[in-house]
Amino acid sequence: MRTVVASSYTPTLDSGRARRTYGLVRALATFGPLEMVYAAFGDVDVHPAFESIEGLTLHRVERPGALSRLPAYARARFAGVPEPFARGIWPQLGNLAAELATESRAERLIAEGPVAAAAMLPVLSRRPAVYSAHNLESAFRHRLEDDAVPRAAMERFEKLLLSRFAESWMVSPADMRGAAALAPEARLKLMPNVVDVAAIEPVPPRTGERVVLLVADLTYEPNRQGLAFLLEEAMPALWSRAGDVRLALAGKGSAELGPTDPRVEGRGFVPDLGALYAEAGCAVVPLLEGGGSPLKFVEALAYGLPVVATPTAAAGLEVSAGQHYAEATPTGESFARGVLAVLDPQIGNPLGRAGRELAEREYSIEALEARLAPG
Repeated sequence: MRTVVASSYTPTLDSGRARRTYGLVRALATFGPLEMVYAAFGDVDVHPAFESIEGLTLHRVERPGALSRLPAYARARFAGVPEPFARGIWPQLGNLAAELATESRAERLIAEGPVAAAAMLPVLSRRPAVYSAHNLESAFRHRLEDDAVPRAAMERFEKLLLSRFAESWMVSPADMRGAAALAPEARLKLMPNVVDVAAIEPVPPRTGERVVLLVADLTYEPNRQGLAFLLEEAMPALWSRAGDVRLALAGKGSAELGPTDPRVEGRGFVPDLGALYAEAGCAVVPLLEGGGSPLKFVEALAYGLPVVATPTAAAGLEVSAGQHYAEATPTGESFARGVLAVLDPQIGNPLGRAGRELAEREYSIEALEARLAPG
């Protein structure tokens, strides 16, 4: 089976969105040759993990000038594509992906994310395609400050995508329900976010480590909101009970934080997180807004580390509170109690073991391959 994937981002591993794409491409490549067309931004390099995928051919599309993008932007806005998405459309992306799919007689043509899907709208009359969603954006985008879009406009845009594409892949049961409500006629399939669980060595049973780990791309507003809650409410409440606990932050933007408590350490972007997980007593996912299924949650489960998460963070995963993770409401006191509980190895280690088993079963590349298998 031949596949063509279009992405509006250079293939990297520096964010949850990028890791979503990697897991999907890895799984798709097991079924046959795969062509990936991507929009190149600046001097960002393709991550070697993508280049090592057997059967994958990468096609770089250079950023066109503003004037040459203007007609595509105008058409997209007229069609109902919100401004933050329309300004990212490169017409060559959809056109090249469709041409490659036709030339290679590819069985699957996939738009990875909403911007790539918007770029591909003009070619759908000639070639059916799949929309691979990263989130159900209309569930939360209107509440953000960065490039916020009114909920009604976001719902119209997502309904357009869900209705026009032959099939849409959603990352969580919650997003499946929301998409079905928006576009009852849409053909939907559940394709969760996954990580390479087989390549992750789980941490040994915890023995009382006093480090709380947050892995997050802080260029993404919901992650910044979660970090603010952690620093302003949860950690002070925790330190009032256990002043020796430290907070380690990893991910884009974490090294540029302003002055904070000396018990907070920003590590920046860390390519290999294994050592960080090994020194931590638990991982936290303090999301207050967002959709989909957080890759940082899935990754912590794969490492076998106990996780403390808000209901919002857990809503996109098929996890059970008290079995796979510890749930804490978004108040400082609740989150502090959850962290203190799982730092106790007798409570945290069973959660870590169950989380690893769940990751192997539901959120591994092998599990996604089974979902993607024809028929």
